[in-house]
Amino acid sequence: MYAEMRFYRMTILALWLAWALYWAVAAFGTKVTQRREPWGSRLAYALPLLVAGAMLFGRWPWLSQRLWAPAWWTCWSGVALTAAGLGFACWARVHLGRNWSGAVTVKREHELIRSGPYGLVRHPIYTGLIAAVAGTALCSGTTRAAVACLIIIAAFLYKARAEERFMRDTFPGSYPDYSDRVPMLVPFTASRRSAPR
Repeated sequence: MYAEMRFYRMTILALWLAWALYWAVAAFGTKVTQRREPWGSRLAYALPLLVAGAMLFGRWPWLSQRLWAPAWWTCWSGVALTAAGLGFACWARVHLGRNWSGAVTVKREHELIRSGPYGLVRHPIYTGLIAAVAGTALCSGTTRAAVACLIIIAAFLYKARAEERFMRDTFPGSYPDYSDRVPMLVPFTASRRSAPR
């Protein structure tokens, strides 16, 4: 089973590396930033994401207790969920186009995108990445992967709420209606207007 587990881990790592390469290349040519969140706000989600990423892919012996025994079906399910999540995030990135930014920003001539995955959830990149992390954690089956997954969900919730405030300020007429109709992160759930916090 060790050789099989190594294969699954390498497959998941290859998926994440392919995603990272696409993400880096797609970052070129975005619109000029008009408004950016303060550094403190950015660090509030960026640092937890870095720590969680290190936990997910690093070796943390004191957090490596197994939550379930490795099995082919959990590993293949994890690989499939990771691939689907990364694919969903890339689909969202394509639809967002030149409006994309790694930080919470408003671009010059920013557009409110509601097509493709943005018709299913308001933050499909986060939805996809959370699904991919959950798939990676499922394959790992360790405490550290589960904790990393929870940290990533919390960090993306924080960042999504910050983006919501920016979008409401930028699109005061259309964003409240959009957020009433489209859920924040989980497709096909009843949307509820998320008040800025």
